[in-house]
Amino acid sequence: MVAKDYPFYLSAKRANFALEAQTVTSPAKETEEPSNKRVKPLSRVTSLASLIPPVRATPLKRFSQTLQRSISFRSESRPDLFSPRPWSRNVPPANTKRRDSKLWSETFDVCVNHMLTSKEIKRQEAIFELSQGEEDLIEDLKLAKKAYHDPMLKLSIMTEQELNQIFGTLDSLIPLHEDLLRRLQEVRKPDGSTDHVGHILVAWLPCLNSYDSYCSNQVAAKALLDQKKQDHRVQDFLQRCLESPFSRKLDLWNFLDIPRSRLVKYPLLLREILRHTPNDHPDQQHLEEAINIIQGIVAEINIKTGESECQYYKERLIYLEEGQRDSLIDNSRAVCCHGELKNNRGVKLHVFLFEEVLVITRAVTHNDQLCYQLYRQPIPVRELVLEDLQDGEVRLGGSIRGAFSNNERIKNFFRVSFKNGSQSQTHSLQANDSFNKQQWLNCIRQAKEKAARAGRAGGLAARVLVAAQGQAALEQMEQSDCESDCSMDTSELSADCERMEQTNSCGSGKQIETNV
Repeated sequence: MVAKDYPFYLSAKRANFALEAQTVTSPAKETEEPSNKRVKPLSRVTSLASLIPPVRATPLKRFSQTLQRSISFRSESRPDLFSPRPWSRNVPPANTKRRDSKLWSETFDVCVNHMLTSKEIKRQEAIFELSQGEEDLIEDLKLAKKAYHDPMLKLSIMTEQELNQIFGTLDSLIPLHEDLLRRLQEVRKPDGSTDHVGHILVAWLPCLNSYDSYCSNQVAAKALLDQKKQDHRVQDFLQRCLESPFSRKLDLWNFLDIPRSRLVKYPLLLREILRHTPNDHPDQQHLEEAINIIQGIVAEINIKTGESECQYYKERLIYLEEGQRDSLIDNSRAVCCHGELKNNRGVKLHVFLFEEVLVITRAVTHNDQLCYQLYRQPIPVRELVLEDLQDGEVRLGGSIRGAFSNNERIKNFFRVSFKNGSQSQTHSLQANDSFNKQQWLNCIRQAKEKAARAGRAGGLAARVLVAAQGQAALEQMEQSDCESDCSMDTSELSADCERMEQTNSCGSGKQIETNV
């Protein structure tokens, strides 16, 4: 065939292909005469991939935009200030291995309609949920070690020391929960029902004190993990795991945070069992005791984790001058909240609200570590003035920026100010959304109220101390006066006695002379 005839041949071939397709799809029209109507040729399909719409990966929510409150173990991760890596691959999502939720009534073949009451069925469901949760937790902890820890160690993606810092005491938690699962399965009857669990929980729950070291290490572990994600090999390995079906679309930190979330869920699970337990049931007293035990453990771990978090951030504060150091920072034992905010010039700031002082910093990298350089002098919470600004009330810095800024940039602002003699500060800070702003306002107000109560209590204690010291001094003075009065009375009495004796002796002498 001549080269110049190729376009005509291709057009004819397309037309014939279209006609054949029409004939195949319309068998009822085989008897009809062929139509002379021109058929529009089909466009060529160069690749099967062109038929698949592009998959747009959902960007991960930046953790630095969320508030951190240590007392409630927020599920958000620690600040991730690193940008998405250029080597991260955009691939279609794999088939995710989902974990189906199980119910007690569906797992065991029991005629619940005739044998058990509705309340008892709910109680069995709550007990089964506790047991099933332990089984899922053990599976996830083993998966984290097998799919993440061991391969990264074997492939030298991270050193053993780095992995020990990130995973902490994860290995020690597995046998602990296996023990509880074994106890719960031993008391389960052949028909799947369980009569008593309270005595098991009372005996086992004190073992959760071992969570202290694991939860206290999470702040440093998350910071190191974020730092290691800068490494190409680490990021590529974690991305491959995330795309694998076994991960269930959970990254490594989600697996490492599962024990903490399980810990704070125990009080809810036990209350649910207690709620469906009759008042005359033998488990009633044991469940109440178990709830008190777990609440005390969680409260104690919250306090220690908050102290560990506070110490971690205090050690990473960089002071530009010695005058920026403040005893209120050194004496702080908890971080009420912290996160990224912007000022009216668009500068990103990382703000820490400690118990009695507000510290405004900038996130910097120092010796390959994320640190926080003080931006201004620390502001005492007791003397801080807080203002809730309406949307549009703040003017962005710079005439060009202000002229071309949209409404989104002038929303969610609040102002903090401080004045003490010649020192004064005013900062207009912008949160990333209205919820974040409200969280900041609530935290600062609560910190101010707590500081005011502490000030009033301190003033009252000082007044009581001064009054007590004054009363003691007054009693001491009265006692010394009494002693001096007694000594004076005794001396006077002795002098009177001496004069009386002298008088008597003189009188008796005269009497003798007269008689003679």
